[in-house]
Amino acid sequence: MNSKQLKGIEKCPVQVFSEFGDASTSIANKIKTLIGEKGNAVLGLSAGSSPSDVYKEIIRLHQSGEISLEQVRIFLLDEYYPISSKAIQSKRIEMNDKLFTGLDIPEDQIFSLNGDVDDYDEECHKFEENIKKAGGLDFILLGVGGTGHIGGNEPGTHISSRTRRVPLDRVTRVAAASEFKGEEYVPHSSLTMGLATIMEAKEIILLAFGEGKSSLVKKIVEGDVSTLVPASIIQTHNNATVVLDDAAASKLTRIRCPWTKNICDWSDERFVRKAVIWLSRHTKKSILKLTNRDYMDNGMGDLINIYGSAYSLNIELFNTIQNTITGWPGGKPGVSDERRPERAEPAVKRVVVFSPHPDDDVISMGGTLARLVTQNHEVHVAYQTNGNVAVADEKVQHSIDFLRALQNEFDNTVSVDDHRLQSMENFISAKDPLSSDTPDVQFMKGLIRKVETISACRYVGIPIERNHHLDLPFYHTGEVRKKPLSQDDIEIVKEFLQKVKPHQIFAAGDLSDPHGTHRVCLNAIYAALDQLKGEEWLKDCRVWLYRGAWAEWPIDEADMAVPISPEELMKKRVSIFKHISQKDGIVFPGSDEREFWQRSEARNRGTAKKYNDLGFAEYEAIELFVRYNGHLNSIDG
Repeated sequence: MNSKQLKGIEKCPVQVFSEFGDASTSIANKIKTLIGEKGNAVLGLSAGSSPSDVYKEIIRLHQSGEISLEQVRIFLLDEYYPISSKAIQSKRIEMNDKLFTGLDIPEDQIFSLNGDVDDYDEECHKFEENIKKAGGLDFILLGVGGTGHIGGNEPGTHISSRTRRVPLDRVTRVAAASEFKGEEYVPHSSLTMGLATIMEAKEIILLAFGEGKSSLVKKIVEGDVSTLVPASIIQTHNNATVVLDDAAASKLTRIRCPWTKNICDWSDERFVRKAVIWLSRHTKKSILKLTNRDYMDNGMGDLINIYGSAYSLNIELFNTIQNTITGWPGGKPGVSDERRPERAEPAVKRVVVFSPHPDDDVISMGGTLARLVTQNHEVHVAYQTNGNVAVADEKVQHSIDFLRALQNEFDNTVSVDDHRLQSMENFISAKDPLSSDTPDVQFMKGLIRKVETISACRYVGIPIERNHHLDLPFYHTGEVRKKPLSQDDIEIVKEFLQKVKPHQIFAAGDLSDPHGTHRVCLNAIYAALDQLKGEEWLKDCRVWLYRGAWAEWPIDEADMAVPISPEELMKKRVSIFKHISQKDGIVFPGSDEREFWQRSEARNRGTAKKYNDLGFAEYEAIELFVRYNGHLNSIDG
């Protein structure tokens, strides 16, 4: 943990943990201490994914007898409006599941805003009065949303605001769309504590985990206090701390370019690489054109003393990066591999590409996947979940229509259970948008995506027997909100790896929401590898991490860069097209309305341009990979 505040840059205390789990444990222990000192403590708590592990740890502390909440009062920060008090999307229902049912706190000591009332002004007034009767908030735990909002306090919120009804920004509603199975079903308003109510708490902790929050975090702790970033108001509180994991802190000055503030240790070669790449971009010069003066003028003069001259440093760093670029992601047979990312032998490798969802393989590393097949490696793709929640109902109806047409064309000689088809049709036609799909509909949606993976694999040359569907149990809820990772999930991954015994593993290493599907799937792989330690085949296996459609690894972190030709990029595009259910209006598009192939190509071409700007050859596109060696600071290892 790094809790140092960079004076003059960070305008409030900041704590950075290498892993979000450690951060969550630290906060839970802080709450434990508060309750120990003041038994009837008054807590303000937020729903959402960021505090989830804090709540798990509080439950564990309670179950082990280390904490009791019998006298504690809890106030929930906000609630959608309008929303049924029984809807699973209700923040009160979410907190019941995540926290309250595992504690000994009496029901009448939990205060939440009711999104099902007619008179919301009276509801908000009563909520404020209850906080006053409790003696005010001793502690409040906040998350931060994509617009910089805390609670429902969107940009433009006044500092003097109290608990009230507020409109939700479209960015916030888009972010919630997956929970509601479509943006159109997300409530347009929220009942929320105001900024003044929040700021009256005696202590505030604001949590932010994952790379997606990194730009926002920089604005909150390094920017000016602004109504455009409501969370920045905590800079003015006398006892507020921002708690981050490495991914969320990645754009802070102390992390991104600390040399500009003369706080550097140049003993780490990776750190030097990061600094030189930054300097190249900052000066808009290729690496080999950087001069002594460039280094001196940007707080990096010590590097000249260490390396002797800019020329010596430039050549060394240029060659280091050049050696990560390879057209042979599985290793080049019959040549020295001393300076190559992958070993030459065995010449034909067994390769496993793990794909969290049924299209992440082709979206994220489709060019490399095709190259591995072309270079005659034995490539297996393992789809960790069935991805059924991302299939629109109309796709199911289309499949039902096809099955009925098939049956009719063959004069009913094709056996189809018409009763089940009719049952699915009836459900879809009368479906409540917020309800869960029936098991049959879930099965049909999963089957649609399975067939798409077969088509995509066949197109790039992977036979059907190497197309594997692990269907991990944690995903089996029919909802966006999933179950926690369990040993059952890990055992499935272990059994599969034991069966294939790969020489190479490729896995999604996204630094997104710690409780998102990609991160859970990655943790399942990590846990399986940890439990397989000692296996002979694992000693000769390397693990490579790719990124998703929205972001790429920083070049300074990349251990392997695979150039993609124009023809291969087109092949990647077509393989993405094979996932028809994810094309032309996907269920959860997020804030980026481009289709997956567009996002992916823009990312790959953008990466190639970055390399070219640094002085390397001009490629059509590049996919990047980081080698996993048992632990990465920027990933939960």
